Amino acid sequence: MNNIIEYSNENTMENTNFNEKQHVIIKANLIENIKKWILLDTNMKLVNEKIKQIRIMRNEITEEICDCMLKQTNSTNLKNQNIKFNDGELRFYEKKEYSPLSFSYIEECLENILEDESQIEFIMDYLRDNREITSSIDIKRITKKSDI
Repeated sequence: MNNIIEYSNENTMENTNFNEKQHVIIKANLIENIKKWILLDTNMKLVNEKIKQIRIMRNEITEEICDCMLKQTNSTNLKNQNIKFNDGELRFYEKKEYSPLSFSYIEECLENILEDESQIEFIMDYLRDNREITSSIDIKRITKKSDI
């Protein structure tokens, strides 16, 4: 019986050592993943800022090209106009941008078609209360303000 107890104690000690080693490995892996996450987050911020600058420049040049083409063609419509270059072409088209489908817009539309304010309120409450909600855990980086 004494041997069984000793074996059991040794087994527990081995499990404890294994758990401690496993804990150290998991902690080191966590620290490494946090470092990678911060690096990736920093890179994403830099790339997104660069994309924002490029988008602004492209939009300004787009406006200049369209203005120039309108003057060159003496037209108010550039549809079906193309500029060919070595690996493709630029096509001019009319772009339609819709405003977002917001609750204020929906309420405004309902006010135009329904007279009963209680019906409008009921519909708006129903839409707000019955939206699909998804939830997940994520990470948000909070940077310290510099003392500059």
